[in-house]
Amino acid sequence: MNSNICMKKRNQVITIIVVLFFSNPVWAQKKLTEATITYDIVINTNNTTPKAADLLDGATSIIYLKGNSSRSEMISSLGTQSTIIDGKTNKVTILKDYGEQKYMISLSQENWKASNKKYEGINFTYENEFKTIAGYNCQKAVGKLSNDSTFIVYFTRDLVPMNKDFQYLNKNLPGLAMQYEATFGDLKVTYTVSSINFKLVPAAKFDLPKSGYRVMSYEESLGAGN
Repeated sequence: MNSNICMKKRNQVITIIVVLFFSNPVWAQKKLTEATITYDIVINTNNTTPKAADLLDGATSIIYLKGNSSRSEMISSLGTQSTIIDGKTNKVTILKDYGEQKYMISLSQENWKASNKKYEGINFTYENEFKTIAGYNCQKAVGKLSNDSTFIVYFTRDLVPMNKDFQYLNKNLPGLAMQYEATFGDLKVTYTVSSINFKLVPAAKFDLPKSGYRVMSYEESLGAGN
């Protein structure tokens, strides 16, 4: 009888150890619901003639996450462009602030998908290559777009954003992109996380300006070439 009790207890301990062992990777993950993420931006161009690309080099991208809402700011010497996604209504607003030129562009979910059409259906191949970025272990992945072009991204499985629409081309990754490439015409841009702050993000970050901006629809912005 005592032998059976000891055997039963031993089996229970083994079961607990096995459950803990296989659960650790899940426990290590952090659901990213509130954070400020800063990306440093480097522009790669083969053109030696100084152009607008040189003015963008050294720019930063700051992402504010709060629940399902996000605000992405591209800050450069030219000015600031912000994209605000309302987590309650799913509406998207783009603010362009370039000196005296200030535009507020409203997008529906359909508009947002249309503007990111080239990033739909991206397939990722995960490689057995890792590096540390901002203190996080990051795995290499190669994204393939529908036009067969590819880009490289390093992501961490330790941080999983609650809402991934703020970074459309990386939304299908099983974690947060810590370094990735994006192409704009002939320019290749590399984004690399320099810091992540988990302090509370003020709700005011997602408020829209009441005045000072020319309000445009998505369709109007396309016609204006913005």
